[in-house]
Amino acid sequence: MGVGAGRVSESGALSPGVAGRANSRPPSSMASCAEPSEPSAPLPAGVPPLEDFEVLDGVEDAEGEEEEEEEEEEEDDLSELPPLEDMGQPPVEEAEQPGALAREFLAAMEPEPAPAPAPEEWLDILGNGLLRKKTLVPGPPGSSRPVKGQVVTVHLQTSLENGTRVQEEPELVFTLGDCDVIQALDLSVPLMDVGETAMVTADSKYCYGPQGRSPYIPPHAALCLEVTLKTAVDGPDLEMLTGQERVALANRKRECGNAHYQRADFVLAANSYDLAIKAITSSAKVDMTFEEEAQLLQLKVKCLNNLAASQLKLDHYRAALRSCSLVLEHQPDNIKALFRKGKVLAQQGEYSEAIPILRAALKLEPSNKTIHAELSKLVKKHAAQRSTETALYRKMLGNPSRLPAKCPGKGAWSIPWKWLFGATAVALGGVALSVVIAARN
Repeated sequence: MGVGAGRVSESGALSPGVAGRANSRPPSSMASCAEPSEPSAPLPAGVPPLEDFEVLDGVEDAEGEEEEEEEEEEEDDLSELPPLEDMGQPPVEEAEQPGALAREFLAAMEPEPAPAPAPEEWLDILGNGLLRKKTLVPGPPGSSRPVKGQVVTVHLQTSLENGTRVQEEPELVFTLGDCDVIQALDLSVPLMDVGETAMVTADSKYCYGPQGRSPYIPPHAALCLEVTLKTAVDGPDLEMLTGQERVALANRKRECGNAHYQRADFVLAANSYDLAIKAITSSAKVDMTFEEEAQLLQLKVKCLNNLAASQLKLDHYRAALRSCSLVLEHQPDNIKALFRKGKVLAQQGEYSEAIPILRAALKLEPSNKTIHAELSKLVKKHAAQRSTETALYRKMLGNPSRLPAKCPGKGAWSIPWKWLFGATAVALGGVALSVVIAARN
């Protein structure tokens, strides 16, 4: 009668009905992008290969068949069942209703609803369609999602839109929310569970932008990222870091800032340099050696100089001036800090202050053509500014060229006598004022 179709035997084999439905489901590991043209990289050591499980139609366990036959025989034997109760003849009015037989026939022929397939919808992370995420393998039950500030480890496979795999990193470690990686990862990983594998499609503006990443990623390239979130742990306590750990952390943040700066993303670059300086200058509860302190100071100077360069690109002149001043407090003869400070003052129109600073930088490195060119340009601008100010003052005080010419009959003593007369009048007025004040008192 087919009652046992679609049941699972005790040995674990699936019946043909279940096997057919299982084979009709789409594989969960199917990515949205084409398969890469080149062979995939071997799995890391210690990771077992995946096994392919296949359900064959018509192959059943012997015990399962016997048990199903017994069940069918028991269900076919209806002799012991009590007879059905006689419900009587249906009313004539109901039997003669129009369309009743057709409705019964359609109800009998209506197929059973098929089970709903697993959802494979794309999640539009930003709502603009440029950054989307789809779960390929969900995380285990009870797994949590990472939060900002945690250190996460992911397995990353990067491919182009045509399916060409360009990069694979089995153990990529970064701090979530610190802009250590491209924005596509920083925005999508917080939406994943630990143990989950997801496909992320991202526009070039959330990846490597118009510069790309030579030689594998061309400019303006959209990417497909297959991400597996392995672990998520809390970030380190800065106060408990040793000197070498501080140096390593600050160096990583500085290198991230340099990568952002090369892609002309100066906002993210400034953020990374700020994080590096924070790691260096935060209070410490662990003693450090003199060599470690000197190494941290040298690293702080580099980060401040790079931060000033990023702020100068963003036209944040006050912040850039403050960063340069902090560098010069530690190293008064730092040429880069002197040069950038001079440029900041020049951008603010303070030529009289910028020129001496650039001259000091040129004195430390006379062969630097960049400083020499900047200084020459500022000297010309300063001269033009002085000419403009002089003309403005003349306009405010009156143009001397319009004053009447001197009479030829007057001698050279005419102007001194005027000055003497004026001085005498002022002196007499002062004496009279003093007498009046004394009389009132």
